[in-house]
Amino acid sequence: MLGALRRKVASGRSSASILGKSLQAIRPGVSASRVSSNAGKEMLSVQLRGIAHVWNFSHLVLPGCSAGLTKTRDAICIIQPEAIMQTSCRAFSSGDGDLVDAVVPFMGESISDGTLATFLKKPGDRVKADEPIAQIETDKVTIDVVSPQDGVIQEYVAKEGETVEPGTRVAVISKSAEGVAAAAPTEKKSEKAASEPSPAEAVKEDKPKAKIEASAAAAKPKAPSPPPPKRTASEPVLPPKERERRVPMTRLRKRVATRLKDSQNTFAMLTTFNEVDMTNLMKLRSDYKDAFVEKHGVKLGFMSGFVKATVSALQHQPIVNAVIDGDDIIYRDYIDISIAVGTSKGLVVPVVRDADKMNFAEIEKTINNLAKKANDGTISIDEMAGGSFTISNGGVYGSLLSTPIINPPQSAILGMHSIVSRPMVVGGTVLPRPMMYIALTYDHRLIDGREAVFFLRRIKDVVEDPCRLLLDV
Repeated sequence: MLGALRRKVASGRSSASILGKSLQAIRPGVSASRVSSNAGKEMLSVQLRGIAHVWNFSHLVLPGCSAGLTKTRDAICIIQPEAIMQTSCRAFSSGDGDLVDAVVPFMGESISDGTLATFLKKPGDRVKADEPIAQIETDKVTIDVVSPQDGVIQEYVAKEGETVEPGTRVAVISKSAEGVAAAAPTEKKSEKAASEPSPAEAVKEDKPKAKIEASAAAAKPKAPSPPPPKRTASEPVLPPKERERRVPMTRLRKRVATRLKDSQNTFAMLTTFNEVDMTNLMKLRSDYKDAFVEKHGVKLGFMSGFVKATVSALQHQPIVNAVIDGDDIIYRDYIDISIAVGTSKGLVVPVVRDADKMNFAEIEKTINNLAKKANDGTISIDEMAGGSFTISNGGVYGSLLSTPIINPPQSAILGMHSIVSRPMVVGGTVLPRPMMYIALTYDHRLIDGREAVFFLRRIKDVVEDPCRLLLDV
């Protein structure tokens, strides 16, 4: 039937009369107004109603058949191609696969959800495949949500501050900019129509307003309110609330706060102190820094010397490397040193694995690489997991003395501080020496004061005389 309809249209006969007669042949029960010979008027009403009758006709001819629907659309396009296309054009994203979703990636075995911190791109921006478009903030790290393909961001499905899980849709990416371009004018028109009230509404709004003004004029003026009571000299004057601002805590900050409070509630923490003469270590660094950089491509710092000294102290006092688990003590036969790194988003503690098997150059390279990742926000969960002992260097910020808090599930932490030139007695003579205070906070349930003092004394001996590392004395 549809083939015959096409042939008649192609032969030059009137499109409207052909459609009307065809409708009479197929649906004799249709009202005369829909199939009358006055097909020109009917086609005009069809166009104004958005091809609704032709849609019903297609379903009557071949109900549930997509092929029949397609052929009927072709016939209508032959009759009035421009008018019909302008009326019924829509973007079907599910049909041609133009739209793809950007979802939250897998964030690690120990992380089940995160907070959508910020959007790096705006709707309408063009992005490339694997380009970050948003950031997810977790308890430990910040994870990027990347675009799965090249295209244009059509819209963001999630909102900033929402809690999202792996696989959650964050944005819709259009491979071509057609979907975004078509949606923009429609949104502008709808916003403009919504912002402009109709004349009838304006009249309705003016009438209540006039009544309110008349009633306000008729009302009698109220008596002036009594002045506020005077403050006594003892009452504090608080600043106004307008000068305060409330900001929600980040997930990383909340996680740090929880862990530090748990550490304080769990451990019987005690801190012991000592001081280190940095003269020999500073001289070693000054003598070999150029040759060290030339051979290894990294600067020689103080952290590698303290890591090596800590490894030696842990080997001499293995109880400091152990941890309490219930009613048992777990002795660790490996040495993984956690290095506390302060970032703009909070404190992170990456781990130097098997530090006892590394030399000075390997330790420096590893610390520099982890610190760079931590500041850039690209450090992974695996690079911060574990650790048997922590070193915190508050000296880079100018701290003279502090009592660091244990990083659970460890049992102790070493605190380094700033180097200050102080008068010291050397061989019966008072000389200026570069001195550093060091602190060891330990779990007194597991570690006695004797072991803690011996541990700190070993670090002092090795730093003041690095040759002990070569001779193992």
